[in-house]
Amino acid sequence: MNANQILNDNMTLEEKLIAIDRAMENAQATADEEAKKRGVASAPIDPALLTICDGCE
Repeated sequence: MNANQILNDNMTLEEKLIAIDRAMENAQATADEEAKKRGVASAPIDPALLTICDGCE
């Protein structure tokens, strides 16, 4: 993912954060679909999610 494709200097900080969140959601959805097609579990884009238990999230 290239930040220059989703962000520009004219965006506010809030707009940049929203664009980043959308890009990450799209990337995760794509990874989930590809994993499902292969019949394997998908890993979260954010590796920190692998280090915390579900109850603590």
